[in-house]
Amino acid sequence: MLTIEDQDKIVEMAQSGIFYGHKKTKTHPQMKNFIGGRRNEIELLDPEAMVQSFNKSVEFLKGKLQNGGLVLFVATQPAAKEPVRAMAEEWKMPFVDFRWLGGTLTNFGVIRKRIDHYESLKSKKESGDLAKYTKKEQAQFSKEIAKLSRNFNGIKNLTRLPDVIFLVDTMLHKTAVAEANKLNIPVVAIMDTDDNPDLIRYPILANDHARASVTFVLDLLRGEIKPGTSEGHE
Repeated sequence: MLTIEDQDKIVEMAQSGIFYGHKKTKTHPQMKNFIGGRRNEIELLDPEAMVQSFNKSVEFLKGKLQNGGLVLFVATQPAAKEPVRAMAEEWKMPFVDFRWLGGTLTNFGVIRKRIDHYESLKSKKESGDLAKYTKKEQAQFSKEIAKLSRNFNGIKNLTRLPDVIFLVDTMLHKTAVAEANKLNIPVVAIMDTDDNPDLIRYPILANDHARASVTFVLDLLRGEIKPGTSEGHE
């Protein structure tokens, strides 16, 4: 039974257009139970299932954050990377917005060493310690720092494995999902009709390719979970 608040969410969702998935030919077999209809050959997600998935994910995230949980945000596609990064920064959480490096979770020790190397190089450049090298060597260091920054700047404060992975588009981030599942790290993911919900512990059913849809879901989360609840994660 949907509450009045849930019904209001459905109205907002309808207005935002986040029901739209993919063509029927692309729908994952395990998603069939979450399809509510079709429009112009495009499968539409079931509104009630969407609200229920959202509410379940919110309650889980609230519990984790209230206990000082660490959430790693992951979104590398153009439609999602900027709004997801903004939310991660708002909540003072680590994020991946360039590309997922294989072993980020399952080989965290090695990744952490690369982060430390990046931080060391950046510190040396800022302090002028690299000035003793030739211009060519300094240019090489700058190039390396820029490359490392793309890969590690968002996770430079990730000193331990996260308690939760929050990501957008499970198809794109199969490796991240596989690593999280291997280590039994819960995944909360915005996902639509072409994804397999069985791989995700807390799916949020919504269009995961449209920026407006991703932003809408993130704004809903902001309304339910205040950034202050993230205190104690460091």
